[in-house]
Amino acid sequence: MEDRTMLPTITRKTYSPFLSNLFDDDFFSVLSNRTSSMPAVNIKENEKSFILELAVPGMDKEDLKIDINEDVLTISSESKTEKEEEKDGYKRKEFSYSSFCRSFYIPENVSRDKIVANYKDGILNLELPKMEEEKSKITRQIKIS
Repeated sequence: MEDRTMLPTITRKTYSPFLSNLFDDDFFSVLSNRTSSMPAVNIKENEKSFILELAVPGMDKEDLKIDINEDVLTISSESKTEKEEEKDGYKRKEFSYSSFCRSFYIPENVSRDKIVANYKDGILNLELPKMEEEKSKITRQIKIS
């Protein structure tokens, strides 16, 4: 079978039918107050495993969701906040919503039941251990009697 490396499979952007291309520049992202973004990811490989590092600062680990569906690993999050303030007879209510979803192919040589994740200091780390390859069989010559 074909051996695939881990690559992102889906890139999702929010869609706004009005002025969708006008405010896509980085310069305008500050002005448009968008809270959706794609977290940066590092993918490393060593002899024993693949390691994914996602930068998701400010999130709680309870907000993060990791799913495996066949050969696709998906990491996603949704965050909603509301703030209400009353002062001097005025009432102000604000809310925000942010989400992301990143998906990756899982190579065939990964032990899916041994994948582990941890979250510390705004970095989500996933270790995808590789299956142990059979040791090369001992070769010997057999004498014919």
